[in-house]
Amino acid sequence: MTIESVRRRVYDEKLAASLHPQPLIGRILAGRGVLDAEELELNLAKLLQPATMKDHDGAIDLLSEIIVAGKRILIVGDYDADGATSTALSCHVLRSVGANVSYLVPNRFEYGYGLSPAIVAVALQKKPHLILTVDNGVASNSGVEAAKEAGVSVLVTDHHLPPEQLPGADVIVNPNRVDCEFPSKNLCGVGVTFYVMAGLCRRLQKDGWLESKGLSMPRMADYLDLVAVGTVADVVPLDRNNRILVEQGLRRIRAGRARPGILALFDVASRDHQRATSGDLGFVVGPRLNAAGRLDDISIGIECLLAEDKQTALLIARELDQFNRKRRQIESGMRSEGFEQVEALMAEQSGQLPCALSVYKPEWHEGVIGIVAGRIKEKCHRPVFAFAKSADGSLKGSGRSIEGVHIRDVLVAMVATEPGLLSKFGGHAMAAGVSLAEADFPKFKKGFEAQVTRLLEGVTPAREWLTDGPLNDSEMTLQNAAMMKFLQPWGQTFSAPLFDDIFEIKSAEEVGKGHSRLVLRHVNGGRDLPAVAFNRRIHATDDQQWRIVFRLDVNHFRDRESLQLIVEYLEPVG
Repeated sequence: MTIESVRRRVYDEKLAASLHPQPLIGRILAGRGVLDAEELELNLAKLLQPATMKDHDGAIDLLSEIIVAGKRILIVGDYDADGATSTALSCHVLRSVGANVSYLVPNRFEYGYGLSPAIVAVALQKKPHLILTVDNGVASNSGVEAAKEAGVSVLVTDHHLPPEQLPGADVIVNPNRVDCEFPSKNLCGVGVTFYVMAGLCRRLQKDGWLESKGLSMPRMADYLDLVAVGTVADVVPLDRNNRILVEQGLRRIRAGRARPGILALFDVASRDHQRATSGDLGFVVGPRLNAAGRLDDISIGIECLLAEDKQTALLIARELDQFNRKRRQIESGMRSEGFEQVEALMAEQSGQLPCALSVYKPEWHEGVIGIVAGRIKEKCHRPVFAFAKSADGSLKGSGRSIEGVHIRDVLVAMVATEPGLLSKFGGHAMAAGVSLAEADFPKFKKGFEAQVTRLLEGVTPAREWLTDGPLNDSEMTLQNAAMMKFLQPWGQTFSAPLFDDIFEIKSAEEVGKGHSRLVLRHVNGGRDLPAVAFNRRIHATDDQQWRIVFRLDVNHFRDRESLQLIVEYLEPVG
């Protein structure tokens, strides 16, 4: 179904030696573009300063003016983990400095994404003087206009790519504005919120507001657990600035100094927060927060993050865990049906797939289509849109892309070709959302495929496994496996170490539902190495050699730890 290849990272050996005395670590870091040992210092003193962030000071001016005047602030967030952490962080900080603040997050099934005119109508019932958007708003031109016409000030904080015409908000803080010179364009919504709230606290302290009210200066570092969760869950590139934010947040989680809600989410997932990694944020905490927004209302997740005590947090976290279990069940059926559509398409096209895929079933759950698109993308290595019918009869689509295909740019090109096709669209390089009429699905499917084919010049996209090369037997250790987990916050564009080499499969047995437990041995000898291949049924063949792409992992079983390899890809050699 997918053409796959293996390529090893190129790195400078002298640079690697200068980065770390252990050659393995040095080559891993050099292979990811680290140029200086100073880049490995992830303390808060190295965090970028907000001086070049466009309208950062204007946002602080507006917020402090509203707070001092005792006026009402309404936060309008988004219904994913980034939006939930952004909303929770701004609520925590604003309440701690004496602001009159509440929040509102659109239910995706009633109002859709962002500051729409419909959600502004709901917001106006709360009689706010200021609407503060977090993780949304930069493309909400009509919603901002509705708020302004009602006499409400609007402060937009966002990170999504802005449209050519910015909304008429009082202030817009977004590092991706074309006129913003902030060096990191990779902040997520909660990262932008963190910078604005930190600046506000400094201003209120400087102006004597906190002292006059008998309030303590908030410690912004205490909220980095929220920033870390939102940053990893939103899959933004982990440049150095984001790695600092994530690493500092992880340190607080490991030390038990996180929000009670985050610690509770680790508990309900039976994970030890003292061993927290960026992977736990992306695959344990984030999905449970997202599940509420996908199936019901993200406010449940926000209340978990706002909980002040462990008992309250645990009650809500258990509810989120149940949502996540239900989400998995729904996803399983939808995923199977999506793959059936892909297989039918392959049968129609003699085993070939087009450069882009669109799948749709009217009864699919609107909140889960993004996950289905992601699963199909992973298996087929194609940009994918999955669609479901919304309550108003239109189609909602969620897209996921691959390296080399900027999916929002593809949508822009489609709109230029078919101006009336999409009623709404937005997103960034790797993910996007659209709305269109049900009758226009065939036209979308054809246009999406045509634009991606044009972009790729008709060449079928191939998945490339980029590895850190081979490991010798002396490097295949439990100590190295443990170190790989905590060496850096791994994530988008700063991926966890991946290795490849030639092995013989000494034995293979099926375990669980379609998984394989293996024993591997280097072709040039050495000891037997235990390995696991998930979602693969592998049969050992005498004298057959295999190129295997793998990760080092720590297997926890009955309070014992042992080394195991996680097989990501394998192909026969010779």
